[in-house]
Amino acid sequence: MTAPVAGPVRRRLTVRGTVQGVGFRPHVHRLAAGLSLAGFVGNTGDGVLIEVEGPADGVHRFCALLAEQPPPLATVTGIEGIDLAATGERGPFAIRSTERAAGRTQLPPDTATCADCLRELADPGDRRHRHPFVTCTHCGPRFTIATGMPYDRAATTMAGFPMCPACAREYGDPADRRFHAQPVACPGCGPHLALTPAEGLGVRPSRDAEALATARALLAAGRIVAVKGVGGYHLACDATDPRAVAALRDRKERGGKAFAVMCADLAAAERIAVLSDAERAALTSARRPIVLLRRRTPPDGPRLAGQVCPGSPHVGVMLPYTPLHSLLFGLPGDPPGPPVLVMTSGNRSGEPIVTDDTEALTRLAGLADAWLAHNRPIAAFCDDSLLRVRPDGTEQVLRRSRGYVPRPLRLPVPVRPTLAAGGDLKNALCLGEDEHAWFGPHLGDMDGPATLEAAERAERHLARLTGVTPRLVGADRHPGYRSTRWARGRAVQLGLRAPVLVQHHHAHIASAMAEHGLDGTTPVIGVAFDGTGYGDDGTVWGGEVLLADYTRYRRFARLAPAPLPGGDAGVANPCRLALARLWAAGLPWADEQPSVTACSDTERAVLRRQLERQVACVPTSSMGRLFDAVSSLVGVCHRAGYEAQAAMELEAAALAAADDDAVPYPFGCRAAQSLPGGWEIDPAPTLAALLCDQAGGTPAPVLAARFHRGVARAVAEVCRRARTATGLATVALTGGVFVNALLEEECAALLARDGFTVLRHGEVPAGDGGLALGQLMVAGTATNHETE
Repeated sequence: MTAPVAGPVRRRLTVRGTVQGVGFRPHVHRLAAGLSLAGFVGNTGDGVLIEVEGPADGVHRFCALLAEQPPPLATVTGIEGIDLAATGERGPFAIRSTERAAGRTQLPPDTATCADCLRELADPGDRRHRHPFVTCTHCGPRFTIATGMPYDRAATTMAGFPMCPACAREYGDPADRRFHAQPVACPGCGPHLALTPAEGLGVRPSRDAEALATARALLAAGRIVAVKGVGGYHLACDATDPRAVAALRDRKERGGKAFAVMCADLAAAERIAVLSDAERAALTSARRPIVLLRRRTPPDGPRLAGQVCPGSPHVGVMLPYTPLHSLLFGLPGDPPGPPVLVMTSGNRSGEPIVTDDTEALTRLAGLADAWLAHNRPIAAFCDDSLLRVRPDGTEQVLRRSRGYVPRPLRLPVPVRPTLAAGGDLKNALCLGEDEHAWFGPHLGDMDGPATLEAAERAERHLARLTGVTPRLVGADRHPGYRSTRWARGRAVQLGLRAPVLVQHHHAHIASAMAEHGLDGTTPVIGVAFDGTGYGDDGTVWGGEVLLADYTRYRRFARLAPAPLPGGDAGVANPCRLALARLWAAGLPWADEQPSVTACSDTERAVLRRQLERQVACVPTSSMGRLFDAVSSLVGVCHRAGYEAQAAMELEAAALAAADDDAVPYPFGCRAAQSLPGGWEIDPAPTLAALLCDQAGGTPAPVLAARFHRGVARAVAEVCRRARTATGLATVALTGGVFVNALLEEECAALLARDGFTVLRHGEVPAGDGGLALGQLMVAGTATNHETE
């Protein structure tokens, strides 16, 4: 038996992870003081440094509690400890000031207002009553105000707001909830609100409480207000006012794309949508994402304007996540405002979200009737995150941004310092080094100079916070991608060689593998379905089954190719895609078919000549384009005003019949002549069966449901063939098509029933928003890189 240690012991601990800006030092102080231990705690560039001294049992208890009970917002990724010689220190445990040293500390994401701060906000007796910027150690902005690391007030956009004596006392008191809460302020020393009306509105400029009251009145009167949040501006209007919503849609040139809404509270959300317990938990979490919910029909309260989410059974809902949002809806006794607001990104189509106040007045001119702003600068833009909750309660993040960024992802294998540029749609950059990867905020589509400039700002900001200096740049192989051109330029600026080019669908599969912690020693069967990806043969891929790890891949199967008339420009015309698919399948164009009637005589004549002569008709194996084509064939969507509209509306139609009709349409599976040892998924039998049912009067929702089930069974069949050929039994479902909840659930159920291990995306988006992680893994782990 080991003899107990006599006398005091001293131990040095280095804690790494998300441990700054989360109240870690006062938490450590309380633990040590409660055990009557001496020593100190301080922030460093590498985490939190602790030295603790006292009786051996007390020190051991302290170390155990430190690992078991971190503060609410902290994420501890490692604790390293060494024994030191006891010094005889007896003084009180101390909190030291931050050491400004090189290193990497993880900053927490922006976090929704906590319950304690909300109580203070509504308490007339509290000095922060109605303060739009009330915050504490457990909530508020972090990523969007940080200008550097280590995280201290001087390295935030609060540096320009000196604390009053009362706030300074709280900030310096280890027993206070606001100890070293960098955004801490009060009405006397903090930021202020200002409302600026558009010229001719007949409303005077105002500040603070009057500005809020005026903004609420404008919203109730059907006006559109630009509201400055933590990560950028929103455009807000009354979601129950058809004229207001239509005006916002028209001004923003939104087409038919759905708007997200913000509800005053959970009760208001329950009145417009059907919520499960898991969805309630997601809505009320500290991340406060937009959650995709089934609309309640009829609503139990005010009816959403039809233009909020036209043609969709779902609505994206979020709850207030800043004190300003809560005040905008009003506290008890305030004049009532709208209980549900459209809350969409403050930008013009194709531009990044606006963060600068002066820019907001010009870039949002003509969109907003008034601007509700504040004078706290935004260091980094950060749009709202979006997710859906599966029937089993797990979450699938569709857009990873506020509430997640810059939380790192733990990688299964170390990578060299790498910047991954992502794709052209739904772009998000990724930085990685060793065993961690950091996504940047959602950028959107890389449509123009403003977004490309925003990408560089996002990358530089992320690099400052993470300490990663890239030695490699990864990008998509598509020669025309703007993200790839940006990556080339960034490599030159960094003094690096040309980017490592990664095949699009290989990156999707690598992303899923990394999220699930696979080290790549064993390949997976990767089912990568999306709209567009540059193929090795120069054609458009998108219906791929690859056998892949991080270093290599082999194309095992594909969707049978069909012409893509007009290339990427033809995607806006699903009716043309439908006729091209029928032509490729050897099926006739009949006058009564919806896709035929949707095209003019001239359009059909030109299209037929294109197909016969193969002029401007790039072959595509894209599953996304097949969904678009079928959407038109069943009569759902013939012209698409935004990306994936046709496929989304097809899914919505299928949901109306999915539970009533389980008959799947048949797909063929044949050896692919141009793919040695590979297979081809042939949709011709499906299209023929669909047209036959349609001619017999089968309604569009049933046709759509049978198509979805047919695709899922084709996936299961190809995966069984892959297992027979290779012995592999892990399947990754990835790519933008698997944002389709009906298809993803059906595929996962069939594969699990067949004994496969199924990898589905969770925190990393299945679509191009997660692409950069896969590029990072492929580029950052390979020994022989393919570059330009």
